[in-house]
Amino acid sequence: MKSEKSEARSKNYRIKDKKNLIYKFFVSFFLFFTSYFLFPISSYAFDVKGLQPLSPYGVFSTFSAESLRQNKVGFGFGIEKSVDPDFYRTTSQFAYGLHDRVEFNLTHHYITRWSGTMDGPEDVNFGVKHRIIDETDYTPAIAYLVAASLPSGKDTFSTDGRFGGGLLLTKKIGPFKGHLNLLYYNPQKENLKNEYNLNFGTELAISHNSKILAEIVGKKDFYKNKLTLLEWRLGYRIATTDYIYTTVGAGFDIKNRTPDYRLFFSVSILLPMEKKKIQRIYEE
Repeated sequence: MKSEKSEARSKNYRIKDKKNLIYKFFVSFFLFFTSYFLFPISSYAFDVKGLQPLSPYGVFSTFSAESLRQNKVGFGFGIEKSVDPDFYRTTSQFAYGLHDRVEFNLTHHYITRWSGTMDGPEDVNFGVKHRIIDETDYTPAIAYLVAASLPSGKDTFSTDGRFGGGLLLTKKIGPFKGHLNLLYYNPQKENLKNEYNLNFGTELAISHNSKILAEIVGKKDFYKNKLTLLEWRLGYRIATTDYIYTTVGAGFDIKNRTPDYRLFFSVSILLPMEKKKIQRIYEE
């Protein structure tokens, strides 16, 4: 009798254990499902910006194959307001013409109010752009970019450093100028994946000192092995003086990905100022 009772008791315990295991599985699945689908803000991955072109040698995030002339220096400052998720990003830039074909770039971003409360810097980004083929009547200018970054801040905004680069093409047709970038980056943080970028930007000259800008950015970022960002951007750039450029613009998501939209404002300064040659006309 006792053995039968003990066997029945152990059988009941095993049934209860199975029920508890099934219950825990469904509770865990429910919590995962609700957190992933009903509360998408928790699934946002930070949009690492990386190295950016200094205006007017690019369109927002798309580099031009053109570059600063030798010994010319460029400085830039920009601010970006992103919505859904909401945060601010300030950008500081430096560029130097090592040669008429070779340009050094440095970009640093600082994030404010990510997830409402988190502030901190992104990695320090630097790179060298080298134009190997000049533009002709039938072929584009071709350059390559070699870029890297050093860790500089909070883990949320950092890849623990990265390296990469890619190909840059530029072609002018009438009042239009187009730029195409194919870029690749390898992060040093173990749980991150390689990033691929395909950027296409255009400039339309509407006067001697102003242009309308348009850009499409596609990105497979560090967090997933699929296209994670597809965004189109519009803007306006004006040369407020011979050496100061002001740019305003907006970017809009076209893939149901974050951020929903963002606003841009930047100012860049190129030194030393170029003196325009004055042509004198003499009448006899």
